[in-house]
Amino acid sequence: MELARAVSERGELVLRRRDNGALELRVNGVFVMDDQETSSEELLASAALETVPHPDRVLVGGLGLGYTVRALLADQRLGEVVVAEIEPDLVSWMRAGLIPSVLDDPRVGVVVGDVRAVVTDLPDASVDAILLDVDNGPDFLVYNENSAIYTSDFLATCHAKLRAEGVLTVWSSSASPALESAVGTVFGACDVKPVPVELQGRSELYYVYQGSS
Repeated sequence: MELARAVSERGELVLRRRDNGALELRVNGVFVMDDQETSSEELLASAALETVPHPDRVLVGGLGLGYTVRALLADQRLGEVVVAEIEPDLVSWMRAGLIPSVLDDPRVGVVVGDVRAVVTDLPDASVDAILLDVDNGPDFLVYNENSAIYTSDFLATCHAKLRAEGVLTVWSSSASPALESAVGTVFGACDVKPVPVELQGRSELYYVYQGSS
């Protein structure tokens, strides 16, 4: 059952309820995420929190259905999380209650805009972690323009915005040697965490790539 639909310059965004009750988000007809299998989104958060000693300020690229942010908020050490979300309708759907909200927590702020611009505008050494869950990863892009997110140039920008002992974590729906190499080049090493998931009856592997400053 379709709950909401919106069209932006990037294409069509659809929020639907599957017959099994799962909430699902699709972009341009491509499955992006649901609320049935959220372990990789949660690992994106936990991998950062386990590495950063003082998560006073964290930036998340991509609001999605809110599971990465929700996992961050469960850590009482968290001071502030800034969410960069390019689709204003997705933010509106969450504020309207179509998606269970994480936006009513006073630690959460949302910037509607491209994560590349939001990160670039940050002062240097101003955040403790940057978590990127913006697309399906470099090899299965929903928006071709997002390819720039996974390049050494943008990863180097992320590195500059991190405080000492800060961390970058990046979600991908598939293994990406190119992303592993880019993170390793910028940060000196890349920690790769495969995540086994059950996706609508199929066994899949998602991946989290991490570099520490």
